[in-house]
Amino acid sequence: MADPHGFLQVRERELTAKRPVAIRLRDWREVVDPADPTLVARQASRCMDCGVAFCHQGCPLGNLIPEWNDLVHRERGREAIERLHATNNFPEFTGRACPAPCESACVLGINQPAVTIKQIENSIIDEAFANGWVQPQPPARLTGKTVAVVGSGPAGLAAAQQLTRAGHTVAVYERDEVPGGLLSIGIPDFKLEKALVTRRIEQLKAEGTRFRCGIEIGRDMSWGELRRRFDAVVVATGATLPRDLPIPGRELAGVIPAMTFLSAANRVQAGVLDASPFDAAGKHVVVIGGGDTGADCVGTAHRQGARSVTSLAIGRRPGETRSDAQPWPTHPTLFEVSSSHEEGGERRYLASTVEFLAAVAGDGAEAADAPAVRALRVAETGFTERGREPIPGTEHVIPADLVLIAMGFTGPEDVVDPAFELQRDARGGFARTSDYATDVPGVFVAGDAGRGQSLIVWAIAEGRAAAAAVDRFLTGDTVLPSPVGAHERPIA
Repeated sequence: MADPHGFLQVRERELTAKRPVAIRLRDWREVVDPADPTLVARQASRCMDCGVAFCHQGCPLGNLIPEWNDLVHRERGREAIERLHATNNFPEFTGRACPAPCESACVLGINQPAVTIKQIENSIIDEAFANGWVQPQPPARLTGKTVAVVGSGPAGLAAAQQLTRAGHTVAVYERDEVPGGLLSIGIPDFKLEKALVTRRIEQLKAEGTRFRCGIEIGRDMSWGELRRRFDAVVVATGATLPRDLPIPGRELAGVIPAMTFLSAANRVQAGVLDASPFDAAGKHVVVIGGGDTGADCVGTAHRQGARSVTSLAIGRRPGETRSDAQPWPTHPTLFEVSSSHEEGGERRYLASTVEFLAAVAGDGAEAADAPAVRALRVAETGFTERGREPIPGTEHVIPADLVLIAMGFTGPEDVVDPAFELQRDARGGFARTSDYATDVPGVFVAGDAGRGQSLIVWAIAEGRAAAAAVDRFLTGDTVLPSPVGAHERPIA
């Protein structure tokens, strides 16, 4: 513990200021510039090095947070990245795209603002790359065993890196044109610049991991054939089926899943598309859903030049402080203002969408065979014994030329192959044992494909744990870490 009085002397939680809204809306760069090292070291001094560090409980990776906070305060960055990489393959991803349940569990957070763990984590990995401390770690020897990883999101990448470093020959299959999954085509650049993903992919390639992009298993190669070709298979396809809103008018043009909108915008930024078919420029945009994906849609619509942006959430506005039902050290549901919400737009709560309304003649309507949305009919949400329902008589109309459904995801896409039948569990994910194995010998499931929609930190933790299970299956033993079991859940 570098400074036993640090949390007493530095009581304020300091975060690097975001770039001004008027400036950041002109580009797609990250909204926050790198933090001042002096500020980061000062905040790291607030870490109490608790006898029981509950931040470990908050993080499924078991990140050694007090240890690298101490090293940052002492300006020993190279040792800090070694401690950070000991538990986390990709801290630049979690530092930018994770809601930080570790901070919710910070002991200091009982009576002071929590330590700025995410900011410190980002500072450590950014300094490490800037100084050339992050280098490929190819295996000293090969085992002769082969593994296919299907899906290159955070779970697939973590599993692939761990297995490659263990000496197995790993091929990652990705149906999109670039690896990274939602890291590459889902999360906008202003939240996670794609150069950060690319440099990690290059590191994996240098270590020996092979990437096969543009290949969809089940279409370009059968699942059964994949299993015959490899000694083991890790299914890390994610929970990509969007939750729909089957109400009148759902078929109208301009009513689309949020990820359809975001992936097109990302492909434009990557130069894959010249223009998005769902561009928000000049349109009234309505985002249904108040989570992270919805916030990403808000920020993207602003940068595309939307005429207006309205976010609808069916539930009540969360409180700004913990409720009695979510005591420390659980991760509470709180009202948060993301960088996207700072940039404008309206947020409405207790809003139940009951109908999508079509454009009519004289309204700029499209051809009769492709009617487009022009508005939403929305009612106030009521609560009955049947759950949440629209309250009759409270309906009103909101203009909408583009509606983005950001209500989450229901599970992975089906695997249809007589030689590769994966069962579903009660949550809709692929069923697996506590060590990630399925009923198909040699086939394992990691990440959202088994867990359901979850956090990036859980995906990486599961990728690491599944890799340990695969290594044990192939060799009879393993020294790879297994931070979480397949059926573990956050403490709620």
